[in-house]
Amino acid sequence: MAGGPALRLAGGLAPGRSRATREPAVVRALLIALTVLFLGVLLALPLAVVLTEALRKGVAVWAAALRAREALAAIRLTLLTAAIVVPLNTLFGLAAAWALAKFRFRGKSLLTSLIDLPFSVSPVIAGLVYVLLFGRQGWFGPWLLEHDVRIIFAVPGIVLATLFVTVPFVARELIPLMEMQGTEEEEAARLMGAGGLTIFFRVTLPNIKWGLLYGVLLCNARAMGEFGAVSVVSGHIRGLTNTLPLQIEVLYNEYQITAAFALASVLTGLALVTLVVKAIVERRTGASVT
Repeated sequence: MAGGPALRLAGGLAPGRSRATREPAVVRALLIALTVLFLGVLLALPLAVVLTEALRKGVAVWAAALRAREALAAIRLTLLTAAIVVPLNTLFGLAAAWALAKFRFRGKSLLTSLIDLPFSVSPVIAGLVYVLLFGRQGWFGPWLLEHDVRIIFAVPGIVLATLFVTVPFVARELIPLMEMQGTEEEEAARLMGAGGLTIFFRVTLPNIKWGLLYGVLLCNARAMGEFGAVSVVSGHIRGLTNTLPLQIEVLYNEYQITAAFALASVLTGLALVTLVVKAIVERRTGASVT
């Protein structure tokens, strides 16, 4: 009796799967061709152009472009920003997912909506908000100026803007995962006398580790590639507040095409590495679920 619903469900799904595989060969070929063409034109072709243009004048020119002082400064700032933003968003994502998935409280829906806010707000608007808050003429500008604290047109502003646009990634990966797992295992560990930290590290974290890594990868990729919000708060100070995307724009506008594509190839390489690790994590996640 216990296995009846599952067997009926499996029996109900099997015909659907078989029907899905009995589409005419022409339809299957057309759908596959359209998918490949779409991805090839919008994704594969631009990537190929970036790599081709970056290496068009040879590896020596490509390497020289990466060794330029302003390029190295942009790479360091991009890595520094990601090194600050990703751990902070990881901690926030864990705390938010734990609160939303494990507890019931007033304002839960509002908190969920606030986490999703960066998905719907333009990054440029987010940058402008920080300028209005922390700029010289902003709400806190006079106090910051009096105490010689610089946020806008400095690294702190870049970090804040990047934090805003990357807030949802870790939390949004963990919330549905932790809701699906429920609270039974944590409650059982609590009854056995385990403390909060023990429960987290021995029970909760092993169950969400692949989802957590997936969210961290997405957060890191967005942090390194963010342009709009960072462009507003950075001030485009060469060698100081230009991240990789901003430096690429500067070089391209100055018709230093090879140097621009050389830096773009670095971001492309990081994106490809992220994609490979993401695929591995997805496979591990699927295996752990099944």
